[in-house]
Amino acid sequence: MFFEKHDDYKYNGLAWLFLGVPTSDTLLYKEELEKMKAMAPDNFRLDFAVSREQTNAAGEKMYIQTRMAEYKEELWELLKKDNTYVYMCGLKGMEKGIDDIMYKKQLKKGEQWNVEVY
Repeated sequence: MFFEKHDDYKYNGLAWLFLGVPTSDTLLYKEELEKMKAMAPDNFRLDFAVSREQTNAAGEKMYIQTRMAEYKEELWELLKKDNTYVYMCGLKGMEKGIDDIMYKKQLKKGEQWNVEVY
């Protein structure tokens, strides 16, 4: 979306990536992701959740759902739009935490909820 050049297309939406890892040394593609953020600051947002190194204001481990909760009002406004799509991928164990904070039922109905866990 951001690195390839297409004469007839320019992405003008918002891609917001929440990326979770246990430790910062296991963070893949950090430089590439930060480059995308610098290239397209209005179209790409990036938030990391490093569970063994970060905590929230309440002192809880920083999981994906913990980081997303920091943006709950903004995310809710996006989720109310029918052109917002959620793609969740990763370890199956994280799915429950995400399910607890998302409005999965409405998103699934609108075919806006996509999951690939293993």
